[in-house]
Amino acid sequence: MIVKKLQIDLQPFEVFQIFAQEDQAIFLDSSDKYKKLGEYSIICFNPFIKIKSKNNQVIIEKDNEIIETTEPIKLLKQYLAKYRKNYQSNLPFIGGAVGHFSYDLCHHFEELPRTAVDDVKIPDLNLGFYNGGIVFNHQTGEYFLTDAQVNSKAKARVDYMIKKLKDAKVPDLKTGQSKSNIKIKSNITKKEYHRAINKIKKYIENGDIYQVNMTQRFETELREEPLTLYSKLRQVNPAPFAAYLNFQDYQILSSSPERFIRSKNKKLFTRPIKGTRPRGKNKAEDMKLKQELINSEKDKAELLMIVDLERNDFSKVAKTGTVKVPELFVLEQYPTVFHLVSQVECELDEKYDAVDCIRNTFPGGSITGAPKIRAMEIIDELEPTQRNIYTGSIGYLDFNGDMDLNIVIRTMVTKDKKAYFQVGGGIVWDSDAAAEYQESLDKGKALVEALKME
Repeated sequence: MIVKKLQIDLQPFEVFQIFAQEDQAIFLDSSDKYKKLGEYSIICFNPFIKIKSKNNQVIIEKDNEIIETTEPIKLLKQYLAKYRKNYQSNLPFIGGAVGHFSYDLCHHFEELPRTAVDDVKIPDLNLGFYNGGIVFNHQTGEYFLTDAQVNSKAKARVDYMIKKLKDAKVPDLKTGQSKSNIKIKSNITKKEYHRAINKIKKYIENGDIYQVNMTQRFETELREEPLTLYSKLRQVNPAPFAAYLNFQDYQILSSSPERFIRSKNKKLFTRPIKGTRPRGKNKAEDMKLKQELINSEKDKAELLMIVDLERNDFSKVAKTGTVKVPELFVLEQYPTVFHLVSQVECELDEKYDAVDCIRNTFPGGSITGAPKIRAMEIIDELEPTQRNIYTGSIGYLDFNGDMDLNIVIRTMVTKDKKAYFQVGGGIVWDSDAAAEYQESLDKGKALVEALKME
């Protein structure tokens, strides 16, 4: 492998702007504000293999050849095994598969109904295989150029990045149209949302489930370049698991605060979020809302249900007796909301790899409900449109077997001159429909602010 340190006086987003027009450019963007969770940012572009799937149809682009096949998860496992590298590095990423897993990939793991309308048509899986990239350490301010290969092509790739960084001027972001009359509409009315929550409570009363994550999707006209919009989103809502993914016909703009799953040196970590309050208008109101969340038995019960679900999911791939919960009911503060968060971890059994972990835990329990399968059946019944990328995962699977994936919340998709985002929350027996509806709006506040920012 090649790891080369580079001294440049640019911020990570400025570096990404320089490479943003390269093929399938991706920015895994960890904010400086969250150094405990977001220590590194990663930039990669020009993959040597592209794998994209929808339903069970897979398209592979490799060496200017297009191959059509099936079984995306089996294929991903085979390709990662083929390019496996046994290197050791303190950096999180040297080279690997980077991209997204949409929520609807769940149909590859479980027999679930598919009645919700697929109107946006995002791939279930879209990954590039990258030999390397640019890694920024937020704690030290150092840049590293990486490549998993050691050959003349790898040296040429690293030299190309060095030259472009030293010679390039950071491109200006294009301004958009006026936002004064922008209209944002939901895929469900307030009355319908309340009705869905009451139906979930009836399912709980009947013993079907304990909790379901109910959401609504908003859409609006896209009035500026997606990268310009992302620059505003990261200003309004910096987040430890943010990302910008530029695919040919759509872009993903994520300011996610939630980690789905991380694998490092055969140890697994997940960090579910349940429990939300908006930020206050002043310090006194901020403190009142913070204490309200900390003392909320309802929110703690919601989170505990999901922690138990995640412990069960981890037990499928863990060494016996290693699943533990080192953090429970931790309060985290973000620009527009407070959250309650826990951490579940374990040691990975030697017979499993990163893809096995995804197969046994995806999608994350915090955005489905408990029990998970019945909750997903109810989601399909009550939500009018497919979730697509929302509540799926974005991140990387390194060639050395490590991975880090977020939960796709606080995220926009831009496609066909429209922007889409989805918000919601966990519904339990004592949920109040009006309060849950308002919580969904609170979670979308940063996204709406970015969309309306001139």
